Amino acid sequence: MAMTVHVDVVSAEEQIFSGLAEVIVVPGEMGELGIYPRHTALMTRIKPGAVRIKRPDQEQEELIYVSGGMLEVQPSVVTILADTAIRGADLDEARALEAKQSAEEAMKNRTSDIDYAAAQAELAEAIAQLRAIQQMRKTTH
Repeated sequence: MAMTVHVDVVSAEEQIFSGLAEVIVVPGEMGELGIYPRHTALMTRIKPGAVRIKRPDQEQEELIYVSGGMLEVQPSVVTILADTAIRGADLDEARALEAKQSAEEAMKNRTSDIDYAAAQAELAEAIAQLRAIQQMRKTTH
């Protein structure tokens, strides 16, 4: 039997995932982090993107989109506290494309620096969602 670690993925609205994993890949601010059982203790911020969870009882990785948040790694548990978390299967590509286009328009027609910063954040989140959707497609084909 493979070594595992307990993983909790929690958003402000609900607990998205709780279970055992052989490996967890998280979009850290400085790049992707691969977390295996017995990983050293760690706390860091995460950026928008796909969290990939390899469960011991499944061949396919579980994908969860996170819009940012915090990652905490302890010897026996990994906790991901996300601002927003959406299961990969629940991501809506049409809505993400619409949000991307809307953010790009807002950046072109900006009236203040605040509007521009908000549009940049919305654009980054939409792009991260689209990447997560593409990643999910690659793993299911």
